Formats: sequence, structure tokens, C-alpha cells
Amino acid sequence: MIDPSGNHFELFGLPATFRIDADALDDAYRALQAEVHPDRHAGGSDTDRRVALQSSTRVNEAYQALKDPIERARYLLALRGIDAFDETDTKLSLAFLESQLERREKAAHAADVDDIRALDAILAEVRGEMHKRQLELAALLDDASAVDRAKAAVRELRFLAKVAEDVGAMLASLD
Repeated sequence: MIDPSGNHFELFGLPATFRIDADALDDAYRALQAEVHPDRHAGGSDTDRRVALQSSTRVNEAYQALKDPIERARYLLALRGIDAFDETDTKLSLAFLESQLERREKAAHAADVDDIRALDAILAEVRGEMHKRQLELAALLDDASAVDRAKAAVRELRFLAKVAEDVGAMLASLD
């Protein structure tokens, strides 16, 4: 079985960095699931089946956290004792928020007039900004002195992901 005391990166044998090898993560996940999947232990004792289920759950949760860039950044900050999404800290820069409000208004107008090209352009713009933010996050998370800036960047990335999801939903409703 697996060692439940290690962090997600240790579980998969990966370095604790924002930039990860997605193929190595997938390979390690499949290997661990092949080892701990409850079906492999169906004929075992109650304890063996329970441990297998717990181990499989742990592997799935760790995989989901590391696979998603936002959750991976959040987890890296949590390893440093920082709650990136602390409910009492909702600060985002005014300029960022104004920019997103303007973007949402443009998207809403484009949806109202069935302008698929405009929505596609807005979605591409948001995804481009998300990619830039991920590159920025990788550098910030590698710098132990930049955790506050990393926290702000991951919060902005999560906000951008929600904007992208909303614009994608507008596009889907027009198709």
C-alpha cells in the first residue's frame, strides 16, 4: 500500500514544483491505481479492503489536485502554510477586477446579439491571459520570497477560469 503521510508530490515521485511533467503524473497515477484499486483487494480481509479504498481515494484526490494548475498552485501554497482561498481575504487588485468586469460586459453584449466570433475572441483572450498567469505563477512559486504575489496570482487565475467557463457557457448556448 501507499504511505499516507507524504504530500501529493511525494506520493507520485514528483518534485514539489508548479511545473510538472503531466505524462509522468499520469503514469504514476495509473501505476498507483493498479496497485491500490479496491477491485484488486476484493478477496482480502475487511481491513485490506478498507485500506485499499482509503488508498485509492487518497491517490485520486492527490491526482486531481496536481492535474489542475489552480489546485496545484493552491496546494503548493498550502504546503507553505498559506491558504490561497481564505474566505476572509477576498482582495484582488482593482485594475484586475475592472478589467474582468469590462470583459464580462463585452461577452454579455456579444451573447445578446449572437456574436459567436466576438465570444470566441474573448474566450481566446481569457485563455491567453490564463496561460500567462500560469507562467508567472511557476516563477513566483519557485521564489520562496514571493508567496504573497503567488497567492494573488493564483486567486486571479481562479477568477479567470471562472470567466472562461462563463464565456464558454455563453458560446454553448448560442450553438
